Amino acid sequence: MLKLDSSNMQDVYYTPAEFTQATLDGVADNIKPDRTPMDLLFQVMLDLGVLLSSDIKETTISGKTVFNVEDNYLIACFDENITDEVITAIAKQKPYYFVMRDSSMADDSVATNFEQIFATYSPDTDRKVL
Repeated sequence: MLKLDSSNMQDVYYTPAEFTQATLDGVADNIKPDRTPMDLLFQVMLDLGVLLSSDIKETTISGKTVFNVEDNYLIACFDENITDEVITAIAKQKPYYFVMRDSSMADDSVATNFEQIFATYSPDTDRKVL
């Protein structure tokens, strides 16, 4: 059963003068801590106009949970420590949309390689990072 709830995103409203290093550290992950991957998936589906009645398959790639909506129309992964290997496997499926959390990338190398991996295997995929 689905129910309407508040946004999955934290309310972060600061002026530039209010930012400090501690403030920046506190907003490193902009998603509310009590939200599940399924919560995030449904918000993304609503944001992209994907029907909530769409077929959703949950699979695993290198130990990470991956949601595949409507046969590669949307692929999403919200787990932590996503590696190049996981992103490459997803890109090779050539989804129309791919969504992941910014904080999910295992390290700076993955963040650097993210766009290049998709440019190589699935340049037409619309990529979104929460």
